[in-house]
Amino acid sequence: MTASASGGRPAGAPAPAGRRPVRKTDGAPAGRRPPLVLLVPACVAALFALLPLGYLAVRAFERGPRYAWDVVGDERTLQLLARSLSLTAVVVAACLVLGVSLAWLTVRTALPGARAWSVLVTLPLAVPSYVAAFAWLASAPRTAGFAGAALALTLVSFPYVHLPVAAALRGIDPAQEEAARSLGHGPLRTFLRVTLPQLRPAAAGGALLVALYVLSDFGAVSLMRYDTFTRAIHTSYRASFDRTPAAALSVVLVVMTVALVAAETRTRGRAGHARTGAGTARPAVPVPLGRWRVPALAWCTTLVAAAVAFPLGTLGYWLAVGNSATWDAGALGEAAWTTLGVAAAGAALTTLLALPVGVIAARHRGRGARLLEQAAYAGHALPGITVALSLVFFAVRYAYPLYQQLPLLIGAYAVLFLPVAVAATRAAVLQAPPVLEDVARSLGRSPLRVLREVTVPLAAPGVAAGAALTFVVCMKELPATLLLRPTGVDTLATRLWTETGSGSFAAAAPYAAALILLAAVPSYLLGRHRT
Repeated sequence: MTASASGGRPAGAPAPAGRRPVRKTDGAPAGRRPPLVLLVPACVAALFALLPLGYLAVRAFERGPRYAWDVVGDERTLQLLARSLSLTAVVVAACLVLGVSLAWLTVRTALPGARAWSVLVTLPLAVPSYVAAFAWLASAPRTAGFAGAALALTLVSFPYVHLPVAAALRGIDPAQEEAARSLGHGPLRTFLRVTLPQLRPAAAGGALLVALYVLSDFGAVSLMRYDTFTRAIHTSYRASFDRTPAAALSVVLVVMTVALVAAETRTRGRAGHARTGAGTARPAVPVPLGRWRVPALAWCTTLVAAAVAFPLGTLGYWLAVGNSATWDAGALGEAAWTTLGVAAAGAALTTLLALPVGVIAARHRGRGARLLEQAAYAGHALPGITVALSLVFFAVRYAYPLYQQLPLLIGAYAVLFLPVAVAATRAAVLQAPPVLEDVARSLGRSPLRVLREVTVPLAAPGVAAGAALTFVVCMKELPATLLLRPTGVDTLATRLWTETGSGSFAAAAPYAAALILLAAVPSYLLGRHRT
């Protein structure tokens, strides 16, 4: 039996008294075009995100298509492709298991301290991948390679799946599951047939972010000495003045990104689940864990310890016993202040650009809407150094006053992390009842007023959560910041990388600790917002 769109009842059965039906929505009708108030800024955001592709086209083919094809078809490139895809597949699969299981335990079960665990499992967002890799490498050098890279990236990435899945679980009407159980279905079959299909859009969106994060990561794979496209591109840029091989490899990453976004779109479908009215909405009754209580607590404790406590403990060790640690309060404070400023500006610009794209992706169907959404994801899988060089190329030729200025760095953050904000906005809009927008339009409201008075207020909590998540990832970004920061300006990430690169691990520890503590604040608020 498959639950129906009206709440899991058999066709023709009356709705339960006092409860308004839950309608399965798929956005606007296929023939409705997005209004200009959304379409124009969405196109601007897409063109901005596609800017690095113009640079890649110039660089990759400046020595002719045959040379670029020789680079792409080289045996080394195929090896990098296999290594990158295998790492991505392992990390995505592990994050799906961790994220979905933790969301289920903290939202739908009688787990002791569920609210506290909901916050704790978001804190790995505050740990940069290169800090996690350093912690594991310093404590267990044999983890270097594929295993270490997969472990570090999994432990910092699974909240990308946990957060949207937990939000989706809280928004699902429990009447559908109750109806399925009343018809004789057990908990497992109810979860697989009723709950899991409604979690698919959230899980697919989170998995896509994890995949793109892994493909674009530079810090963890470099420290673990595991060659992927990103590390090879960075090495190529640094080792030669010839940018063509690195640009050709970057084009392969773009093709992989487009394929992943297309696959995610087909996986999640175009449907969302939203109430058509408040009714008598209530949370689901927590599932008793019984004899599984101790294993569930052990599962949560192990993950939080490995993802948060272990890196912090490693940093604490270096702070306590390292002789080279110099607590320059002035430099540390200046780097922290710069980090907060550029991350806040980057999050604000990224959220502003993502809003129209996310609304169109949630409310409108058709090839144009899909192309806009896919264009927004174009820069996320590119290495930060590629995005940075493309913006330098643009600034030197067409906007020289921006060269070596903070606005260029903030623009790089927007290109790199636009998908994070788009995914959050799309998920928030999908959860908002579209019938309210239809009513507003029927009363003569203009598209701009509908967006301002109905869509944005309903989706505001999810959009704010996406802005907070964008703020966190901007704080941790490394390659683009290293290249685009003005002379003499340092963030916590660049200071950390400089000290680590020279082998001064103890001197790097204060910057790493400050970065984690600052990033932990929005991560904590994200966890509190979802509980």
